[in-house]
Amino acid sequence: MEAQPFLIDSHAHIYGKEFLADLDAVLTRAAHAGLSHIIVVGADVESSNAAVELALKYDHIHCSVGIHPHDAARVTDRCYELIRSLARDNPKVVAIGEIGLDFYRDLSPRNDQEKVFRRLIRLARELSLPVIVHDRDAHGRIMSILREEKASEVGGVLHCFSGDLTMARECVEMGFYISIPGTVTYPANEGLRDVVRGIKIEHLLLETDCPYLSPVPHRGKRNEPAFVRITAEKVAELKGLSLADVGRITSLNVKRLFGIGREDQSAKIAYRIRNSLYLNITNRCSNRCSFCAKFEDFTVKGHFLRLDHEPSFAEVMAATGDPAGYDEVVFCGYGEPLLRLDLIREVAAELKKKGCRIRINTDGQANMVYGRNILPELAGLIDCISVSLNAPDAQTYLGLCNTPFGEAGFHAVCKFLREAKKHIPQVIASAVTVPGLDIDAVRKVAETLGVEFREREYAEIG
Repeated sequence: MEAQPFLIDSHAHIYGKEFLADLDAVLTRAAHAGLSHIIVVGADVESSNAAVELALKYDHIHCSVGIHPHDAARVTDRCYELIRSLARDNPKVVAIGEIGLDFYRDLSPRNDQEKVFRRLIRLARELSLPVIVHDRDAHGRIMSILREEKASEVGGVLHCFSGDLTMARECVEMGFYISIPGTVTYPANEGLRDVVRGIKIEHLLLETDCPYLSPVPHRGKRNEPAFVRITAEKVAELKGLSLADVGRITSLNVKRLFGIGREDQSAKIAYRIRNSLYLNITNRCSNRCSFCAKFEDFTVKGHFLRLDHEPSFAEVMAATGDPAGYDEVVFCGYGEPLLRLDLIREVAAELKKKGCRIRINTDGQANMVYGRNILPELAGLIDCISVSLNAPDAQTYLGLCNTPFGEAGFHAVCKFLREAKKHIPQVIASAVTVPGLDIDAVRKVAETLGVEFREREYAEIG
């Protein structure tokens, strides 16, 4: 049975002789594995033509055109014109690539490689297309040329990423995505697994680079798009997410980078991450935290959370559906849920009848907002409350969280945490690891308050 499409292979070479005999079967297996799209990547004029022809034949295939560094020595002005024409005249062309440097095999002189790389970045900027970058043993030069040629103006992806975590972070800062191939499954490739652990999944793509680099257990055999699911499973394991989470998020990344498919802009009231069901009931907040990602993007783990109205009890229950099978239901969303205290009490009471475990993620300012202690009203309804402590002192809290309550806001959060222990079984204080924040000092405050403490990775939402 064909899986619901949720994955994208962002880099495949399925136009070659390796796939002549069974391409239709390969595409059928890809559909059964849950792939919605495939990006077919050109590596010279001939293969770029083949990639375009394939993309024009199949609705779910898009392509890129480019010249691999191996072929740099034989590039002529005519080659550039042909690549420009292919990119300009075919709407299925979504990028320039693969282009870059290969100082491992050195099949073309390095000066020629750099000259071609620069010229094709300029072409990408001329055509407003992102770039797909090949980098093998040329990390320093790749980064320098990307900066010098202002490649960040169009963005792109470092395909089959082979650098370290520091380089990956530099790429992300430049606006580039990091693409993870099947080599992440190889026992010796701990470096790439460190990159996956250390980079937000919102900056990762998945690829096969087929017919090369088959993942375990197919290593040594021909790779094909269906095997991107194996890479997705490994990334899910490393990120502590579900396979569905990884597919949804990385596919959205591909759609945003290459402008393909439709991005779901329907606001989610109820959405799933891992095996928890989150309820998004308001976008209003008590604070205006400097590190809050919603000021840039209302998407969390592939779910669009910008509400066009605050949902009613009936709407929330309809969106929740049957909550059986979830580990917990979480009032969180992209706003301060306790600003809708009455709705929380009504929904929680109904969900408790169904045996749900219920958590609230809050900024801890509710007692200040309402002018009374609201925690007794949550007793028996809420199993866990996670409160954003975020700072070790009032001054730091005010600077980070921009609370309307001044320095009294921090003291109110501390008092809220102490009081919560009397009414809610599990109480957690959390802090975002904002650069420069003394996390150990925040942990000590939580310990003084007698509650659990949890670090939340900076800019890692959900």
